[in-house]
Amino acid sequence: MLIVDTILIILLVGVDQFIKHAVVANIALGGEHPLIPGVLSLTHLRNNGAAWSILQGQMWFFAVIAVVALGIMGYFFWQYQRDQNHRLEELGLALMMAGTIGNFIDRLTQGYVVDMFQLDFINFPIFNFADSCLTVGVILIAIGVYLADRREAK
Repeated sequence: MLIVDTILIILLVGVDQFIKHAVVANIALGGEHPLIPGVLSLTHLRNNGAAWSILQGQMWFFAVIAVVALGIMGYFFWQYQRDQNHRLEELGLALMMAGTIGNFIDRLTQGYVVDMFQLDFINFPIFNFADSCLTVGVILIAIGVYLADRREAK
């Protein structure tokens, strides 16, 4: 499964970078383009912080955190490769690694992360595809850990 997961990570990072480049090329900074009126818009923003723009301008901090996080995720990813009972956690880690790499590329090459997805029906921070990968990955890991605990309890 290592090859499949590696291909998945590369594919997700590629999708993330493609979306970011398309937004930068086609929507002016601060500009907005409705995708699903009243639900979802593309809004071109630069974020030099983390979620909700916290810790703005701390690129060195994010670089260190990304490298450490990738190391830790890589360790657990490798451990889960040997146990098919943890496939959900393995998939979650692949998504988290893709999201971390996607945003890390932006920070290294531009000094900020390009965000674009705006939920029009709720006041929520604008995010990107890499952020979505991270979120879905965390959810999959939480579900996988819950199911593993249930298996062990039986």
